[in-house]
Amino acid sequence: MFQVQVNFLAILVCAVVNMALGFMWYGPLFGKTWTDMMGWSKEQMEAGRIKMQKEGWKTYLLAFFSSLVMALVLAKFLFFASAYFNMSGIKIGMVAGFWSWLGFVAPVTLSFVLWEGKSWKLWLLTNGYYLLSLLIMGSILAVWM
Repeated sequence: MFQVQVNFLAILVCAVVNMALGFMWYGPLFGKTWTDMMGWSKEQMEAGRIKMQKEGWKTYLLAFFSSLVMALVLAKFLFFASAYFNMSGIKIGMVAGFWSWLGFVAPVTLSFVLWEGKSWKLWLLTNGYYLLSLLIMGSILAVWM
């Protein structure tokens, strides 16, 4: 059995970048569009705002932790992908990010449309974020591999 070495600083940077991208994506860039597509009422929006004021730190802490896990798993996947595709650098980071999105994120989030009745536009908006996030994280990890 062998160990896959990872750069923990790169994983930390990926998590921070992922959080910043999420802030921009679901804030200034597409925040209004996203909340409209979610179909939230003004009451639901206000309840969410109040909850975030009281317990927002927990939400962001869990989101940051999940970003760390995603970056760690992508780093390990990147190790195998670079050997399989015989590539290195940003190119393999993008390839690994894309295949991670296509194989794991896109199919799972399809349930939003199929079972939860959400729109394809919301699926595209959400998946645009995840795809871009995985491409960026894959690139960071590949450069620091």
